[in-house]
Amino acid sequence: MDVEIAPTPKIKVLGLDKRSIQNLAWCAVTYGVNRLYWIDGYVLCLEVYEKSFEYELKNKEFPISHVCYAEFPKYVKTYEIERGVQIPLVNVSDVKIFRSLLAAIQKNEKAKP
Repeated sequence: MDVEIAPTPKIKVLGLDKRSIQNLAWCAVTYGVNRLYWIDGYVLCLEVYEKSFEYELKNKEFPISHVCYAEFPKYVKTYEIERGVQIPLVNVSDVKIFRSLLAAIQKNEKAKP
């Protein structure tokens, strides 16, 4: 049996916005997102279309349509948007692809005037 581990060589983020956690979470819930991602004091919401996976296999580049992010210092398993409306937060601090994505977001933040 031959096993090849082939990490995604390139991710292309087509849109990026910093938002408040309340606006990000409400948008996610109303859009039908079933979870958000927490990493090192940030919450991320990724908009990824099914075609992105096919595109990655063909072109070795993974497109993410849009990433919204918010500062959120302390990890919790669920974020309550309002009474009775919650969304899970997945701790992805140990996932390489998210570490790379966060590094790119932080670099982009520092580059802003």
